[in-house]
Amino acid sequence: MARVKLEIPKKFLFSTDIKVRISDINYGNHLGNDAVLTLVHEARLQFLNEHGLMLTDAIIVYKSQGFYGDVLAIHVAIRDFNKYGCDFLFKIEHKDNGREVARAKTGIVFFDYSKQKIAPVPDVFASKFKEND
Repeated sequence: MARVKLEIPKKFLFSTDIKVRISDINYGNHLGNDAVLTLVHEARLQFLNEHGLMLTDAIIVYKSQGFYGDVLAIHVAIRDFNKYGCDFLFKIEHKDNGREVARAKTGIVFFDYSKQKIAPVPDVFASKFKEND
């Protein structure tokens, strides 16, 4: 089976620290794949708490284990803009020693909830973040 590869940028636009919760630990006694997506979602929402967006796809690539009580630094970058959205790339690393735990990508589109339709990327968002693309 072919492994997914996810290249991540050297520069990130945002970073937040999130402590691993007991509910993030799986039967192998380490950070579960479902928990990584939840952590990425939390980081993305912290970054975009005032923008309407919708997840379109997600990739997670594990680099090492995460354990209960670890504090993870989650770095966010934005790439690959199109008319309706872009990709968010994440690097998750152990805050104390910098060990990379995972990489992730989520594709997003902007959504007008009042019209229940996909919406173009807002100009203010594109002008602020597209130069980092």
